[in-house]
Amino acid sequence: MIKLVLAIYIILVSSSSFAKGYNVFSIGIYDFELDEDLQGNNFTSDFRYEARFDKNLVDIGPEEDNFFYLKPLFGLELTGNNATYIYSGVYLEDNLGKLLSNKNSRWIFTPSFAAGYYDDGNGKKLGNKLEFRTTLEMSYQLKNDDRIGISIGHISNANIGNKNPGVEIISLSYQKPF
Repeated sequence: MIKLVLAIYIILVSSSSFAKGYNVFSIGIYDFELDEDLQGNNFTSDFRYEARFDKNLVDIGPEEDNFFYLKPLFGLELTGNNATYIYSGVYLEDNLGKLLSNKNSRWIFTPSFAAGYYDDGNGKKLGNKLEFRTTLEMSYQLKNDDRIGISIGHISNANIGNKNPGVEIISLSYQKPF
């Protein structure tokens, strides 16, 4: 019941408070470990919806560089093992060409940080209901302003729980402006 209430709250807050942004739909591998033998790993599928709003919450950088504008995001993540993660946080976004060579390109770099409620379902026990998510994403903006991207994320409880195994997620995304 709490998941349903939180999901409805996120949808209502996100649709009425912010007018522009991106809907992000992603599919990936949850609990992906590069240093483990893939046959012994317990990875599963990962499905994520995220609403990113183009509204500056805080400007933490120099005026001439828009990379340091913190913007809000809300999301819902589900795994093949019935784990659920409902979160909100902030993201930064920059055009990679502008960042590296002062010329715009179609490549967008988006790091993000979020906190939220985690229910491990039948999946990996992360040690706490409060979990944090950090993500690094690289996306390519299409001519119609849609984007396709790849991201690497990490969810853990920052050692505030009894245990903190953490998980890594690698995802492909399709992003649609609203």
